Amino acid sequence: MKRWLAHFTIVAYLGALSFGLFAHTFKYKQSAHPAMYFVVWDMFWGWSAYALREHVVAEGASGKFYDVSSGPWGDFRPMGPLPRQHYDCSGLHFDRIAKNVLEQTDHEPIIRIYVVEEAWAKRFNMPESVWEARYGTPKEELYRYYHLWQVFLPDGTPTANNGNFLTHNATQAVLDNPRLLSDMQNRRPFFHLQPHSKPAEPDGAEDVADHPRSRKLAPSAN
Repeated sequence: MKRWLAHFTIVAYLGALSFGLFAHTFKYKQSAHPAMYFVVWDMFWGWSAYALREHVVAEGASGKFYDVSSGPWGDFRPMGPLPRQHYDCSGLHFDRIAKNVLEQTDHEPIIRIYVVEEAWAKRFNMPESVWEARYGTPKEELYRYYHLWQVFLPDGTPTANNGNFLTHNATQAVLDNPRLLSDMQNRRPFFHLQPHSKPAEPDGAEDVADHPRSRKLAPSAN
């Protein structure tokens, strides 16, 4: 009996890992059930040190701003306490969320819609007691960052996209590093033409290889 139980445990364990690998490779029902959290591979690579919240704001013709993240019926919370707009990490549905709210409400003419991302360090989410036990000091004042992510017209036409908060910071980290900028400029792609390859020429055109000023390109040192 113990041997059969051991065999069953081994088969169940390897089967769960195999199914998790299959689901991760072929994107098959990765979030179909909370139990998938324990078997799908590569679950933690995208975690950030910042907590992010997205705000969809409409600007009226009078200069007044309106929160169009949720409609008059209240927030839709699909998988927990957070409203739906905070799950759109790729920024693909903010325009539709705003248009849906504007269609269901009375308001002045809208000229622009903004997506503003709010960010703060996740360590500030710790309770006071945990903070004091970890750092030995009273909890510091929370500092929030606000980043303009997208701008589009009331009909959904995009007019600006600055990338999300994390992408923007990663880009700025590269642009603020002179060494990385120098490497980017010095290591541009180099195309080497093979001796026997040349583009098609129209009838009567002179063969470039036979031109007195033609020369072979030196092999790339890269």
